[in-house]
Amino acid sequence: MALKAVIFDLDGVIVSTDESHYQAWQELADAEGIYFDRTINQRLRGVSRMESLEILLERSQRTYSPEEKIVLAFRKNTRYLELLKNLTPADLLPGALEMLQALKAAGVAVAIGSSSKNTWYILERIGLARFFDAVADGNDIAQSKPDPEVFLIAADRLGVRPRDCLVVEDARAGVEAALAAGMKALAVGYAAGDERATARAESLAEIGVKELLSI
Repeated sequence: MALKAVIFDLDGVIVSTDESHYQAWQELADAEGIYFDRTINQRLRGVSRMESLEILLERSQRTYSPEEKIVLAFRKNTRYLELLKNLTPADLLPGALEMLQALKAAGVAVAIGSSSKNTWYILERIGLARFFDAVADGNDIAQSKPDPEVFLIAADRLGVRPRDCLVVEDARAGVEAALAAGMKALAVGYAAGDERATARAESLAEIGVKELLSI
């Protein structure tokens, strides 16, 4: 059946905010005296802010109350937003804008499906706030990836059946979520080695729109 919509994860697919996330989490960990490194940071890909905090706190020598965790998450996000102030359209990942434009020209609906609660802020910074036909993000969901909720919401907002959608993801949790939603999955970047994906590519720059539409 012909593909009717493509749902893109945001971080790592359209734009990379990885370093800003890592720096903000590292600063929080250092302030709390908790060991944190880039390997641990990879476990945070595609999951919610509070779930990411729980992973960071696994190495803590003390227990944090729910109220304290909310404060920690707020501190991290405040620092993250400060780091994002320098984000511009020049930070779009290779092939992202060209693919989006080609899909729109082909009459294929495009949406964002992201666990981030900062999706709209990031889209504003990179100049794409009005580009997408629908956006579903961390503010809309009760369960983050690998739960398929965010992708199912995006498809519903597009008015497209899940089986007619392709998800583009850079996280294994996102690939799992897409497949659980009954959608096809194109794995890129860090998820390019995920054999569960319907198709794989190192980046959007390596795949043409015709190839993508044939997945």
